[in-house]
Amino acid sequence: MMTKKSTHVISNSDGGWDIKQSGGQRSSGHFETKQEAVDRARTISLNQESELVIHNKDGKIAEKDSHGNDPYPPKG
Repeated sequence: MMTKKSTHVISNSDGGWDIKQSGGQRSSGHFETKQEAVDRARTISLNQESELVIHNKDGKIAEKDSHGNDPYPPKG
């Protein structure tokens, strides 16, 4: 089974918000507000057809949004 790529919006310990890709160490972007980070991450996620995962400040997942190629229901 193929591992699904995901784009995460996470709180930065130094303040602001970062965008990180699953498996990546470096930030894909740093933003002052969560909303700016979410807006940019959504664009990246749509382009990459990945899952968008938005975290709260405490690190817990607040919401997920799939932009991938979701499988069609089986014919029957």
